[in-house]
Amino acid sequence: MITVIEQWFLRAEFVSRGTEVMQEMDDIVGPGAHDDPAWSGHATFFHSRVIGNKFLMIYPWRSVEDHEKLRAREEPLLKDFVARYCARDREISYYDVLDVDVDHDHDE
Repeated sequence: MITVIEQWFLRAEFVSRGTEVMQEMDDIVGPGAHDDPAWSGHATFFHSRVIGNKFLMIYPWRSVEDHEKLRAREEPLLKDFVARYCARDREISYYDVLDVDVDHDHDE
């Protein structure tokens, strides 16, 4: 399993409507993603406090290879959305979870 981080950069005039715009994007690609056998859990969305037009979508997926197939199917669906709302194309990064023990007693 991997973690996918999508970075979205909205045009300035849409930043104040970020939740609504990201919901519209999720409505476009969500059904296809949820039907994919590599789907591994719902996304969580974030808005940067430092870079005002930057929004993140973070979610688990089965593998990079499986996600690349999904991405290829999503691109045509998102063409109009990106042209209307985005300053540039989304950036996608892949991460592996590290098994760091955060439950141990730090005083020992």
